[in-house]
Amino acid sequence: MTAQVANAMLSSTTSVDTTSSLMGMLIPIVLLVAVFYFLLIRPENKKKKAAAKMRSELAVGDQITTIGGIVGTICAVKENTIVIETSSDRVRMEFTKWAVSTRGTQTTEEGPGETKDAKDKK
Repeated sequence: MTAQVANAMLSSTTSVDTTSSLMGMLIPIVLLVAVFYFLLIRPENKKKKAAAKMRSELAVGDQITTIGGIVGTICAVKENTIVIETSSDRVRMEFTKWAVSTRGTQTTEEGPGETKDAKDKK
């Protein structure tokens, strides 16, 4: 009789140990996924939305910088492309909208620089 009680006690502690060890392994994995989401995935999605919004709001007269570093002023906007003038020689080039990096003149590697309005305020 005591052997049966001892076996019952051992089996109950074994199932508790298995459950706690399973939870001990799952909690760090869930925390790691949460950290990745909030530190990597969510900010990247915000940047993509902001870039898509900026590209959809491009208008004639905006000064832009392309992903290749070409700076110009928009002179025509089509559904998927834009035409920019790059200099006072009135050189015109056509780009797809996804090739636009920033609105305004990018003066550093960090991000968009000053726009005409910001320069006028100084």
